[in-house]
Amino acid sequence: MIIDSHVHLNDEELFPRIEEIIEKAKANNVKAFICVGYDRESSEMAIDIANMYDEVYAAIGIHPSEAKHYKEDDILWLEENLNHPKVKAIGEIGLDYYWDKTHEAKQKQLFIKQIELANKHKLPVVIHMRDAINDTYEILKQYKNQDTTGVMHCYSGPWEYVKSFIDLNLYISLAGPVTFKNAKTPKEVATKIDLKYLLVETDAPYLAPAPHRGRTNESKNLKYIVKEIADLKRTTIEVIEDYTFKNTVKLFNLTELKEK
Repeated sequence: MIIDSHVHLNDEELFPRIEEIIEKAKANNVKAFICVGYDRESSEMAIDIANMYDEVYAAIGIHPSEAKHYKEDDILWLEENLNHPKVKAIGEIGLDYYWDKTHEAKQKQLFIKQIELANKHKLPVVIHMRDAINDTYEILKQYKNQDTTGVMHCYSGPWEYVKSFIDLNLYISLAGPVTFKNAKTPKEVATKIDLKYLLVETDAPYLAPAPHRGRTNESKNLKYIVKEIADLKRTTIEVIEDYTFKNTVKLFNLTELKEK
């Protein structure tokens, strides 16, 4: 069994076909889904979807690309909904200097506010990081409590930083890029990482793995990511499934899946 630890079932590409997507994923050994928000509207949808499907859980948060738009009411709404029984994390949050370098200060402010909520409510954080590895690490190191857990979603940083993030009590998640032919960095991470710190995800509808690269991604494609990691580590698919399943259950406190 595997868990898609990061998927946007609330995206307009996937939501109209959500029943089909969930059923096809389940037919491909996907047991559960973490549906991740990126602004208030998508976070509301993540909760609604989690309410609709037993196998879906929600992460709610405000993505760094929304830093120039968010209002204080959005932070208040976020905190009001953190006690929902199917909200399992705050995310995706973080820093992204690839798309917009003109609002770095606002991104940092928003990131810190949401880390502080995670500390307060003892919830894990789902971290988006693009072209901002040093600032992301320094903010997490300074503001995240050591006992606040989390995951570096779709990790794209170099191997040399992996231990630094793990030392901050964070997991590393790999997605479709690990299957890309010339993706040396994620392949190195997959090869070297201790499996007790690894999660897998699709980030659907984005980053479809080979052989579906360039198409709309779905959770059923998680199997290609698992197989690639198994091949790189010279182990079996079952070993990767077992580790990542247990790690995801532990991180997101999916207590009802622990005995399954």
